[in-house]
Amino acid sequence: MDQIAPFDLGRLLLAGLPPLFLAEVVVRVVVILAWTMVLLRWVGGRTIAQMSVVEFLLVIALGSAVGDPLFQPEMPLLPAMLAILLVVLLDKALDLVLIRWRQAKRVVDGIPVEVLRDGVMLQDGLAARNHGSGELMEKLRLAGVRNLGQVDRAYLEPSGRLSVFRRDTALPGLRIVPPVELHGNDPPADGPVCCMECGAIAAAPAEVCTNCGHSEWTLPRREN
Repeated sequence: MDQIAPFDLGRLLLAGLPPLFLAEVVVRVVVILAWTMVLLRWVGGRTIAQMSVVEFLLVIALGSAVGDPLFQPEMPLLPAMLAILLVVLLDKALDLVLIRWRQAKRVVDGIPVEVLRDGVMLQDGLAARNHGSGELMEKLRLAGVRNLGQVDRAYLEPSGRLSVFRRDTALPGLRIVPPVELHGNDPPADGPVCCMECGAIAAAPAEVCTNCGHSEWTLPRREN
């Protein structure tokens, strides 16, 4: 193995490539990015939150196909452009399959999952989407919800977004503004209490919540 000279500027900056290769990099970037932009305009824009798992994998493949030929001198442009085209065509074919067959959409994208009903978090729904109560409370706050009692139904959509349907008249429930992490554990000696983990209402403090198994309680509140 050749001895490496530390801090050799020629090796650090160009690794033995001729200086004119920098001009070639400019041409490569212009060609590959222009080609990719044309194909992406044809596909149409999507945010990451709207992508299925398969589409996200296609984006990763597209990123690799775009990135490698930008500066790799041994990577010719035409194979890279073909790879980019094939990734885009696969995405378009997937779109057609999802439009034509509803069952395929369920398999690829998943279905909405109910995670909250009548102000109480549903543990099965949260587990199905690998969500904790803290994550759900954060999304509810971002949707302008101050108290779980304000919510009739909430669904985690396949895109990862939360759909919230409010009650016309709020019920007493768990206040999540300010966040429950800042609450005091202040259940009364008797009377209704509210689970600080899932929002379930109990007639009196119990050893554990029958809905989620946690044991911290607070006073239920009603928002105006």
